[in-house]
This record gives sequence, C-alpha cells and structure tokens, in this order.
Amino acid sequence: MLEKSFGLLFYLKKSKNQKKGPVYIYLKITVDGKPVELSSKRKWEPAKWNSSAGRASGTKEDAKELNYFLDTLELQIFQAKRSIIEADGVVSAQAIKDILTGNVESRKRILEVFSEHNAQMKALQGIDFAPSTMQRYNISYKHTRDFIKWKYGADDRDIRDLDHEFISQYAFWLKTVRNCDHNTTMKYLVNFKKIVLICVKNKWLPGDPFSNFKLTRKQVERTALTDEELQKIAGKDFDNDRLNNVRDIFLFSCYTGLAYVDVKNLKRVDIQKGVDGEQWIFINRQKTNALSKIPLLKEANQIIRKYDRHPKCVVTGEVLPVLTNQKMNAYLKEIADCCNIKLELTYHIARHTFATTVTLNNGVPIETVSKMLGHATIKQTQHYAKTLDFKVSEDMNKLKKRLVKKELVSV
Repeated sequence: MLEKSFGLLFYLKKSKNQKKGPVYIYLKITVDGKPVELSSKRKWEPAKWNSSAGRASGTKEDAKELNYFLDTLELQIFQAKRSIIEADGVVSAQAIKDILTGNVESRKRILEVFSEHNAQMKALQGIDFAPSTMQRYNISYKHTRDFIKWKYGADDRDIRDLDHEFISQYAFWLKTVRNCDHNTTMKYLVNFKKIVLICVKNKWLPGDPFSNFKLTRKQVERTALTDEELQKIAGKDFDNDRLNNVRDIFLFSCYTGLAYVDVKNLKRVDIQKGVDGEQWIFINRQKTNALSKIPLLKEANQIIRKYDRHPKCVVTGEVLPVLTNQKMNAYLKEIADCCNIKLELTYHIARHTFATTVTLNNGVPIETVSKMLGHATIKQTQHYAKTLDFKVSEDMNKLKKRLVKKELVSV
C-alpha cells in the first residue's frame, strides 16, 4: 500500500541539561502525518550544522565522512520503504523504523522451512520414518532448490512467494527440465505440499496454494511375469554362479513378495515357525515399517537352503547374498536377455509377480495377499496387483458350469 505523504529530516537534538559540546543527530521519518524518531548514534557540533540541508557544514574530512554516513542512512530508509511495498505491506514510519533497527520478525523462506523439516525427519529416522522416506524428501529438497535457482536465479525465496503460479511452474520444470513422467512429478509435488501445509498451519502463509491444483496420478498398468516366463527363468541353468545367484534372489522375491531392500535386510532370525508349524517370514518392511507375515512356499524354502552355507550368509546372518541394487538390476537385464524375456526385470516386477501370478491367480484371496504384502488397506493391493485375463477366464468358466448345473436341475 502506497503512502499519501512521506518526509525525512535529520536534525540535532540536545540531551537534557546539555549546554555545550557535540550533540546527537536524530532523524524523523513521517508517513501520512505520523512521525517516528530514531537516533543516528552520531554526534556533531551545532555550530557546524546546516539545519536546512540536514547535513554537516564545511569541506573538511570529518564533515564529508559524516555526510556520507547520513546519505547512506537515507538510502537505507528508502530501501526499507521499497521492501515493504514489494512485499505488499503497509508503509508506515514505524514499519520503516522496525526494519532499520532489526525489530521485525524474520520472514520464513521456502528452503529454510524444507531444510528444518528434513532435519527433524532425519532425527526420527528408524523411529517414525524409513530411510527410503528420508531419501525421497532429500531428493525433493534438491529439486525444489534447483527449480528456484532455474526460475528466479536465487538461492531461496520468501515463503509468501508460494502461490498457484509457483506450483504450476514447478510442475512444468519437473516434467521438462528434469524429464520426470506425470506420476513422478505428482510424487515430488505431494512431498512439497507437506512443506507448504507446515507454512499454512503456522500462519506463515494465508492460504494453501495447492487448493486449485490437482494432484491426480494417472492409472499405471501393473506388469508381472506370466507363469510360463517365471518357469523359464527358474529352469535356466547359467554358465556362472554370479547369474545363478542373482536369478535365485530374484525368484525368492517372486515367491515372497519382498522388495529388494527387504530381501537384502532379511536375517535368519526373521524366519520362524508360524501358527501352522511351518516356516514363515516375520519382517517389518523398511518402506512402511509395516509387519509382513509370509508363509514360505516350497520354492522359497529351497532357495534358502541352497545358500545356507554361503560364506557371506554365515558371517552376516543374512538369508541370501544380495548385491547392490545397481548390480542386481544390471545382472537381471542379462538374465532377461538369456531367457528371451522382453520385460525389464526389476524387483518391482518380482513383487507384482507374487501379487498376481503366484497368489491371486491361484485363488489366494486379495485380503490375504494384502496382508502378506504389508499393505495398510485393500485399496493399495488393488492398485498394486492386477488380475490377469487367465483368472477372469477361470472364474467365468466356473460360473458357466454352475449355470449349466442349475439348468439341469430345473429340467
């Protein structure tokens, strides 16, 4: 909001009972007839002061130095006034004085709040948050930092710059500059929205800039190995132990539904007798910290026994000798080529295969599959595991047979 009138005056002000000697220089800032007074903390001889100019008289070095100081102070006042206008604030004499004296609440900045959030999350890692969640928010922070640098050429931005345009431009940057697909873009924006809501709840922002922005994800067709492809991989005998080991660990994931990190972290103590007296896996999934209880299929048990005496497993207590994710994925590509499988083999594929080919399509109820996968709701499992055409055909054939029986009975 612009002021109607603005005045600035430098003057000398004697203290009480002062009769001679240098006196303090004060400045009076007046906005719309309302003044405030502020000391410059500098003194000067009244005999060498030009009241009309509000400056020291003479050309001596001390007078020049003082006048330069007063010119700089005046410039700071106009800069403070401009900053209030740019921030859509109300220009007042007191507001300007507050900026000059530092008596103003510091404005929160986007990356500052994001960094504080991540620091608190790191302190709770392993308690409330999994390492993978921490990693995701660290990446989100870096993307936000890089976007601000790209869009505004700045190291950070005032929290009040968060509006619909900021969000829209951030989404555009993620899709174009970062080359993220739509769902990945939405994932990063959901992470960022958490930071924005912190600002809204603390009243640093008057409203939610996401209120008119749709964070909808596109439905993705979940991919899994067919039973034929699964058997092809299981029956393949590779020339070297490296590929055989990686193949076995991948199959273990297909028969248990465990993600890569959970297979890697799986210890022998995690395998215990279940309610039926058979061997079960009892593990807290790293991603969600949800408890998964998985009865071991014959194929999974055979793989465990195969590596029972493996040197690495004996030393570490791990169930399987899992390599780094990068190496495993590279070897899985080689395995796919050897087995003439066009699908890119990943541990996401293995988990999908367990959900569909191994369980759902063999009559295991979705509620049971959901529990083994460690999902909090059936809805998660429905998105995760699709029912293949084979299962649809099987169920419809059963229905046809029932209908035929009904017709025979009614005749």
